Amino acid sequence: MNVILDTCAMIWCVSDPDSLSSVAQTVVQAPDTRVFVSVISCAEVACLADSGKITVTPHWRTWFDNVVMENGWSVLDIDLLTVQEAFSLPGDFHRDPADRFITAAARLNRMSVVTADQKILDYPHVQGVW
Repeated sequence: MNVILDTCAMIWCVSDPDSLSSVAQTVVQAPDTRVFVSVISCAEVACLADSGKITVTPHWRTWFDNVVMENGWSVLDIDLLTVQEAFSLPGDFHRDPADRFITAAARLNRMSVVTADQKILDYPHVQGVW
């Protein structure tokens, strides 16, 4: 199974695993699961750290690189196709650009999204895991 973590799920995986649902924990830790994060999550971590909403050490840039490497996760870039998909998602979807990029990447790469975000979980055009 291939999954992409939304930014909160990514942060919780490394800083507070008990915040993940038991289903999410099982899926992320399964030996046959390939875990991905979007490059947009790096931007969100940077913004959260710079605004003081989260504390990561060392610097957010090193923290992000270390988290990805230590967990064996892969980072998905945002290319033109992902941008186009993000802003032409079918049906009603909220306007948060980061969530749009993550959802678009999941759709394009046939992945499930590990998220606690009810808007993503309720979105019928992508498979959510929580």
